[in-house]
Amino acid sequence: MAKASEIKNGNILRFNGELVTVEEIIHRTPGKGGAFYLGKFRNIKTGKTVEARLATDEQVEICRVETNDYQYLYEEGDYYVVMDNTTFEQFNIQKSLFGQAARFLKEGMDVIVSMESEEPIMAQAPSFVELEVTYTEPAVKGDTSTNALKSATVGANVEIKVPMFVNQGDKVKIDTRTGDYVERVK
Repeated sequence: MAKASEIKNGNILRFNGELVTVEEIIHRTPGKGGAFYLGKFRNIKTGKTVEARLATDEQVEICRVETNDYQYLYEEGDYYVVMDNTTFEQFNIQKSLFGQAARFLKEGMDVIVSMESEEPIMAQAPSFVELEVTYTEPAVKGDTSTNALKSATVGANVEIKVPMFVNQGDKVKIDTRTGDYVERVK
């Protein structure tokens, strides 16, 4: 247990029985009354943000979270199987922990997983991936006068918008956080 004054941005706490990450913590000293901390916490499982007022000597539980690199192996039902790169131990990680980036995962890709007492609580795919365009309509001459976009299928049937000059068979770089096209890779 730690005092509220020891909380820092990015800490993971057990707050009201839930795991939360500290997004912002501000020390306030009003003209009247005692000082306090105003915290903004994001629930790890639901993603909801909660604001709370903590007394300076209030006890909070700061959780020990281990974050390591893992290798994505394969999909199994509602889980992804990942392997620890140092111990070669395999873990099942819920698909929902990866969020929208899960659709861009390829076998053999490195991912980051955070665990709290042997339970996976957060998972993160690489920020950028390079995938091959498996299908797209050919560009028609004259359509490229503006920043026109067309649909393209990449990887495992994921549809994204790409510029007109991208053709089938090209490799493209994609931002996994937004799902947007970044650039064509040579």
